[in-house]
Amino acid sequence: MDTAPLPAPGPLTYRDATPDDVKPLVDLIESAYRGESARASWTSEAGLLEGQRTDVRGVLEVIEAEGSRLLMVETGGELVACCQLEHRGPAAYFGMFAVDPRAQGGGLGKRVLAEAERRARADWGVGEMHMTVIIQRTDLIAWYERRGYRRTGQLLPFPYGDERYGLPQIDDLAFELLVKPLDD
Repeated sequence: MDTAPLPAPGPLTYRDATPDDVKPLVDLIESAYRGESARASWTSEAGLLEGQRTDVRGVLEVIEAEGSRLLMVETGGELVACCQLEHRGPAAYFGMFAVDPRAQGGGLGKRVLAEAERRARADWGVGEMHMTVIIQRTDLIAWYERRGYRRTGQLLPFPYGDERYGLPQIDDLAFELLVKPLDD
Protein backbone atom coordinates (compact mmCIF):
# COMPACT_ATOMS: atom_id res chain seq x y z
CA MET A 1 0.00 0.00 0.00
CA ASP A 2 1.20 3.48 -0.81
CA THR A 3 2.61 5.52 2.07
CA ALA A 4 2.23 8.88 0.30
CA PRO A 5 -0.35 11.25 1.76
CA LEU A 6 -3.88 10.86 0.49
CA PRO A 7 -5.35 13.52 -1.79
CA ALA A 8 -7.06 16.36 0.05
CA PRO A 9 -10.39 15.09 1.32
CA GLY A 10 -13.11 15.78 -1.15
CA PRO A 11 -16.38 14.23 -2.14
CA LEU A 12 -16.54 10.48 -1.82
CA THR A 13 -17.58 8.37 -4.77
CA TYR A 14 -19.00 4.88 -4.33
CA ARG A 15 -19.07 2.17 -6.94
CA ASP A 16 -19.35 -1.59 -7.16
CA ALA A 17 -16.02 -3.31 -7.67
CA THR A 18 -15.26 -5.29 -10.81
CA PRO A 19 -12.71 -8.06 -11.35
CA ASP A 20 -10.28 -5.39 -12.59
CA ASP A 21 -10.30 -3.86 -9.09
CA VAL A 22 -9.19 -6.98 -7.20
CA LYS A 23 -5.47 -6.14 -6.79
CA PRO A 24 -5.95 -2.64 -5.30
CA LEU A 25 -8.71 -4.00 -3.05
CA VAL A 26 -6.47 -6.77 -1.70
CA ASP A 27 -3.73 -4.19 -1.08
CA LEU A 28 -6.15 -1.90 0.78
CA ILE A 29 -7.56 -4.68 2.96
CA GLU A 30 -4.12 -6.03 3.80
CA SER A 31 -2.84 -2.55 4.68
CA ALA A 32 -5.73 -1.94 7.06
CA TYR A 33 -5.35 -5.21 8.99
CA ARG A 34 -1.92 -6.71 8.48
CA GLY A 35 1.69 -5.65 8.02
CA GLU A 36 3.58 -2.57 9.07
CA SER A 37 1.04 0.00 7.87
CA ALA A 38 -1.66 -1.67 9.97
CA ARG A 39 0.45 -1.76 13.14
CA ALA A 40 0.03 2.00 13.54
CA SER A 41 -3.70 1.64 12.90
CA TRP A 42 -6.35 0.89 15.49
CA THR A 43 -7.80 -1.72 13.09
CA SER A 44 -4.67 -3.85 13.31
CA GLU A 45 -5.15 -7.47 14.27
CA ALA A 46 -1.51 -7.80 15.34
CA GLY A 47 -1.24 -10.13 18.28
CA LEU A 48 -4.33 -12.03 17.17
CA LEU A 49 -3.52 -13.00 13.59
CA GLU A 50 -0.53 -13.00 11.30
CA GLY A 51 -0.32 -13.83 7.61
CA GLN A 52 -2.85 -12.64 5.10
CA ARG A 53 -6.28 -11.14 5.75
CA THR A 54 -7.60 -12.01 2.30
CA ASP A 55 -6.36 -12.89 -1.15
CA VAL A 56 -7.21 -12.40 -4.81
CA ARG A 57 -9.51 -15.44 -4.83
CA GLY A 58 -11.42 -14.30 -1.74
CA VAL A 59 -12.00 -10.79 -3.06
CA LEU A 60 -13.00 -12.08 -6.49
CA GLU A 61 -15.49 -14.49 -4.88
CA VAL A 62 -17.19 -11.58 -3.09
CA ILE A 63 -17.36 -9.52 -6.30
CA GLU A 64 -18.81 -12.37 -8.37
CA ALA A 65 -21.18 -13.96 -5.82
CA GLU A 66 -24.91 -13.74 -6.42
CA GLY A 67 -26.52 -11.18 -4.09
CA SER A 68 -23.13 -9.75 -3.12
CA ARG A 69 -21.26 -6.58 -3.91
CA LEU A 70 -17.96 -5.10 -2.88
CA LEU A 71 -18.41 -1.37 -2.56
CA MET A 72 -15.37 0.75 -3.38
CA VAL A 73 -14.98 4.23 -1.91
CA GLU A 74 -12.73 6.74 -3.64
CA THR A 75 -11.73 10.35 -3.16
CA GLY A 76 -9.67 12.27 -5.65
CA GLY A 77 -9.58 9.13 -7.80
CA GLU A 78 -7.84 7.12 -5.06
CA LEU A 79 -9.28 4.06 -3.30
CA VAL A 80 -9.67 4.90 0.41
CA ALA A 81 -12.15 2.33 1.71
CA CYS A 82 -14.26 -0.69 0.82
CA CYS A 83 -16.90 -2.95 2.27
CA GLN A 84 -18.82 -6.06 1.35
CA LEU A 85 -22.61 -6.12 1.29
CA GLU A 86 -24.41 -9.42 0.89
CA HIS A 87 -28.19 -9.85 0.66
CA ARG A 88 -29.32 -12.54 3.08
CA GLY A 89 -33.12 -12.55 3.00
CA PRO A 90 -34.48 -10.04 5.53
CA ALA A 91 -30.97 -8.86 6.43
CA ALA A 92 -27.78 -7.73 4.75
CA TYR A 93 -24.33 -8.87 5.83
CA PHE A 94 -21.60 -6.23 6.17
CA GLY A 95 -18.00 -7.41 5.94
CA MET A 96 -14.57 -6.97 4.39
CA PHE A 97 -14.60 -3.39 5.73
CA ALA A 98 -11.30 -1.60 5.28
CA VAL A 99 -10.25 2.03 5.52
CA ASP A 100 -6.82 3.13 4.34
CA PRO A 101 -4.74 3.60 7.53
CA ARG A 102 -3.77 7.08 6.30
CA ALA A 103 -7.46 8.06 6.32
CA GLN A 104 -8.49 6.59 9.66
CA GLY A 105 -9.63 8.69 12.59
CA GLY A 106 -11.37 11.39 10.56
CA GLY A 107 -14.88 9.99 10.29
CA LEU A 108 -14.50 8.21 6.95
CA GLY A 109 -15.44 4.84 8.43
CA LYS A 110 -18.67 6.25 9.89
CA ARG A 111 -19.60 7.72 6.51
CA VAL A 112 -18.91 4.46 4.65
CA LEU A 113 -20.88 2.41 7.19
CA ALA A 114 -23.85 4.80 6.96
CA GLU A 115 -23.80 4.63 3.15
CA ALA A 116 -23.62 0.82 3.24
CA GLU A 117 -26.65 0.73 5.55
CA ARG A 118 -28.53 3.16 3.30
CA ARG A 119 -27.79 1.10 0.19
CA ALA A 120 -28.76 -2.19 1.82
CA ARG A 121 -32.09 -0.69 2.89
CA ALA A 122 -32.76 1.06 -0.45
CA ASP A 123 -31.54 -1.68 -2.81
CA TRP A 124 -32.75 -4.78 -0.98
CA GLY A 125 -35.40 -3.51 1.43
CA VAL A 126 -33.75 -5.29 4.35
CA GLY A 127 -34.64 -4.50 7.94
CA GLU A 128 -31.33 -5.41 9.59
CA MET A 129 -27.60 -5.29 9.03
CA HIS A 130 -25.54 -8.20 10.35
CA MET A 131 -21.81 -8.52 10.80
CA THR A 132 -19.33 -10.68 12.65
CA VAL A 133 -16.40 -9.35 14.66
CA ILE A 134 -13.63 -11.24 16.44
CA ILE A 135 -14.61 -11.16 20.13
CA GLN A 136 -11.13 -10.05 21.22
CA ARG A 137 -11.56 -6.84 19.18
CA THR A 138 -13.27 -4.99 22.05
CA ASP A 139 -12.41 -1.48 20.74
CA LEU A 140 -13.90 -2.33 17.36
CA ILE A 141 -17.03 -3.86 18.90
CA ALA A 142 -17.45 -0.70 21.02
CA TRP A 143 -17.11 1.43 17.85
CA TYR A 144 -19.95 -0.53 16.21
CA GLU A 145 -22.07 -0.34 19.38
CA ARG A 146 -21.79 3.46 19.26
CA ARG A 147 -23.28 3.23 15.77
CA GLY A 148 -26.31 1.24 16.90
CA TYR A 149 -25.12 -2.35 16.59
CA ARG A 150 -25.85 -4.72 19.44
CA ARG A 151 -24.03 -7.81 20.56
CA THR A 152 -26.10 -10.96 20.25
CA GLY A 153 -23.94 -13.38 22.22
CA GLN A 154 -24.13 -15.71 19.20
CA LEU A 155 -20.60 -16.97 18.60
CA LEU A 156 -19.27 -18.51 15.42
CA PRO A 157 -16.02 -20.47 15.34
CA PHE A 158 -12.90 -19.00 13.80
CA PRO A 159 -11.78 -21.05 10.76
CA TYR A 160 -8.61 -22.46 12.33
CA GLY A 161 -6.55 -24.32 9.77
CA ASP A 162 -7.65 -22.18 6.82
CA GLU A 163 -4.68 -19.90 6.17
CA ARG A 164 -6.80 -17.73 3.83
CA TYR A 165 -8.07 -16.04 7.00
CA GLY A 166 -4.69 -15.61 8.65
CA LEU A 167 -2.51 -17.48 11.10
CA PRO A 168 -4.02 -17.36 14.60
CA GLN A 169 -1.66 -16.30 17.36
CA ILE A 170 -4.03 -17.31 20.19
CA ASP A 171 -6.25 -20.34 20.74
CA ASP A 172 -9.64 -18.84 21.62
CA LEU A 173 -10.60 -16.74 18.61
CA ALA A 174 -14.29 -16.62 17.75
CA PHE A 175 -16.65 -14.28 15.93
CA GLU A 176 -19.70 -12.66 17.50
CA LEU A 177 -22.74 -11.70 15.48
CA LEU A 178 -23.60 -8.00 15.76
CA VAL A 179 -27.01 -6.77 14.54
CA LYS A 180 -28.51 -3.36 13.83
CA PRO A 181 -32.11 -2.65 12.86
CA LEU A 182 -32.29 -0.43 9.77
CA ASP A 183 -35.08 2.05 10.24
CA ASP A 184 -36.85 3.50 7.26
